[in-house]
Amino acid sequence: MSPLNYNHLYYFYTVATNGTIAKASEKLNLTPQTISGQITAFESQIGVNLFERKGKKLELSEMGRLIYSYAEEIFQLGDEIKNVIRTQEPTHWLTFTVGVTMVIPKVLAFEILKPVLTMAEPVRLICHEGDQDNLLADLAVNRLDMIITDQSLHSGSYVKAYNHQLTESGFTFFAASKLATQCRKGFPQSLTRQPFLMQGKKAAVRQRLSSWLDKHDIVPNIIAEFDDIALMKSFGQEGYGIFTAPTLIEDYVASRYKVKIIGRTDEIKEHYYAISPERKIKHPAILEIVNAIKK
Repeated sequence: MSPLNYNHLYYFYTVATNGTIAKASEKLNLTPQTISGQITAFESQIGVNLFERKGKKLELSEMGRLIYSYAEEIFQLGDEIKNVIRTQEPTHWLTFTVGVTMVIPKVLAFEILKPVLTMAEPVRLICHEGDQDNLLADLAVNRLDMIITDQSLHSGSYVKAYNHQLTESGFTFFAASKLATQCRKGFPQSLTRQPFLMQGKKAAVRQRLSSWLDKHDIVPNIIAEFDDIALMKSFGQEGYGIFTAPTLIEDYVASRYKVKIIGRTDEIKEHYYAISPERKIKHPAILEIVNAIKK
């Protein structure tokens, strides 16, 4: 194979980062036709397709995702070199790359991760979001140092990694003011026949919530299901239905979305885990997170 063309790699990296050739062309000040031609030449040189073309959208292929992870490191190092040249001082950053599953509330992920940025040793925090299977695949090839998830890694998994439970929480039921007032009296049976917004099937809590409703003979009117928990809360904020969130963040949810609390239950438990390649945690950033939660 001929030497890697780093201009081609940068064009690919820019398109993948910005999502479209049109946006990349604005950033690079090149025509879309030029960038498209350069990426085609790059794919021809390395003998693999980097993107899967679905209509007008470009999605990274499996090999494209792998090459993108290397490109990200290469150009990050390039930025550090430029910084060293500019400041004449070497930078010693510990890079901590974390995958957060889509069902984890953003405010909870923030609370878990923020101790990392106050460590004595400078840390560059890199966060990726995705579904658990894709994040585990990245963990398996050392693209991630840790995953934050609500689902433990089951025994027999193809990925050699270990669960570390971070915390757990009961659940709080919310709704816009008028609907919350209707449902507060007689909770939880008052939820029957009321409009309800449910987590999608990818959320580990979905089955536990359904079982809890069955146990109490509650039959809500499920009008919508969401993989995106923030979107679910936005619909709840506008009065479309009742929704749930971990009790750990109920104050934030009530304030941020201007909704009222209907009731709570500790019978439904949401567990949050860090999944790492280490049985005994050694990575200083993960240790910082675990110790902060213990305190």
